[in-house]
Amino acid sequence: MAESNEDMTPREIVAELDKYIVGQKNAKRAVAVALRNRYRRRLLADDLRDEVIPKNILMIGPTGVGKTEIARRLAVLARAPFLKVEATKFTEVGYVGRDVDSMIRDLVQISIRMVEAEKVIEVQKAAEERAVNRIVEILQPSKPVQKGRRRGSENGEMPDLSHDIRRMMGTLMGNLDAKDSPAESTPALEQKSEQKEEREKLDNSEAEAEERKDQARRDRIRERLREQVASGVRDADEIDITVEESQNTPFMQVFSPQGMEEMGMDMQSMLGGMIPKKQKQRRVSIGEAKQMFTQEEAQMLIDRDALVREAVQRAEQSGIIFVDEIDKIAGPSRGGGMGGGPDVSREGVQRDILPIIEGSTVNTKYGPVRTDFMLFIAAGAFHVSKPSDLIPELQGRLPIRVELENLTEADFQRILTEPRNALTRQYTALLETEGVRVDFTEDAIVELAHVAAEVNRRNENIGARRLHTVLERLLEEVSFDAPDMPDKEIKVDAEFVRERLADIVKDEDLSRYIL
Repeated sequence: MAESNEDMTPREIVAELDKYIVGQKNAKRAVAVALRNRYRRRLLADDLRDEVIPKNILMIGPTGVGKTEIARRLAVLARAPFLKVEATKFTEVGYVGRDVDSMIRDLVQISIRMVEAEKVIEVQKAAEERAVNRIVEILQPSKPVQKGRRRGSENGEMPDLSHDIRRMMGTLMGNLDAKDSPAESTPALEQKSEQKEEREKLDNSEAEAEERKDQARRDRIRERLREQVASGVRDADEIDITVEESQNTPFMQVFSPQGMEEMGMDMQSMLGGMIPKKQKQRRVSIGEAKQMFTQEEAQMLIDRDALVREAVQRAEQSGIIFVDEIDKIAGPSRGGGMGGGPDVSREGVQRDILPIIEGSTVNTKYGPVRTDFMLFIAAGAFHVSKPSDLIPELQGRLPIRVELENLTEADFQRILTEPRNALTRQYTALLETEGVRVDFTEDAIVELAHVAAEVNRRNENIGARRLHTVLERLLEEVSFDAPDMPDKEIKVDAEFVRERLADIVKDEDLSRYIL
């Protein structure tokens, strides 16, 4: 996506989300307003803009109803850095585990990769041209391997000094002969000297003319090679190239004031040019070399400092963090607050997350990053606990609450057919790669939705994720036999669904383990 869609109206945002997510109108409206408010904030005067903070959202609903997908699709629409984290992954300061600041560091890293990918696209054409030029230089150097006194030293080779030596010896022998022979008249010597200079000039002009002809011929060859390499005609040919050896980055655990954090220590970048980079010769195809050189040239064309500045700013102003399973850190500790075990740090994690959502500055390797204007979307099923079990300060930082509805049998029918990424379309496309054409009839869709809803009712309700297990079980034999099937036409109707799933649906104990 080349441009940000933050200027979309809330109605347009909801329409875009409807292409991938069925139902959940209230949740879509809430995130659409949140995204639109970012656009409105950008239009405010500078003195007022910093006073307007995002209204964070708390989504309440069972698993499999679309909480994560809504947030993820919103981030794609906004071209914003998006990070999904599990609240249960973090622990209170002082306990072994990830500290809450790591979510901001991860978001900035995602933003760096996102901006870098965009910058690479911007310089792609120039990088490809430079890569082609490097390959042409290997196939046909722009300057020939030079010989003689004129060219030897230009390529770092020992020059051919034979001409100079002969000239010096000739002069010396001429002087010796002059002592024993009658002196020639000065005009005769001058005439000989002029004749010699004329011969040298003639030789030089002939050599230069030959050089120009040779260079013109090389230029023509290089131009033909450049066209062939650029068009891909010679991609299968092999060449020898020099590449840098990949350095294995040491990985270690570092104890920081915020807690135990795993981080990769890039010793090469820390020590800069003190350690020379190792190089090795590789024989690769021209197509592979073109890709490798294009990546190298793109990295050289990108301004890293500008990239980091833009990425940090985008993370600060447009970043979206989805905190899932927040209900798992809600609720009082066992034993009236005196319990131990996994409950001991629940409230502590909430208090650690609070300043991040409230607005603070987190130190990263790219510099300090402010969280004041990031959008936080928290989500949880709240089967055991309830939103009021969160500490009051955290509740106040999640002012917009949206309750997502359980999916019905009618919703399952729509999920199977309406979204752009509908499951039936996915399975049809997968089997088409084997030459098998699968046709889902309308009554098959109705029956699949009925089976999924029935299994959810009898067992644990996992929402739309049940459709994955049902369809996988339905097409298990077809997927296994697809490469060897003589009949490449499969019609999936209601009878086909009942035949494949009847035993499992009837046997409640069996469906509990298989579906």
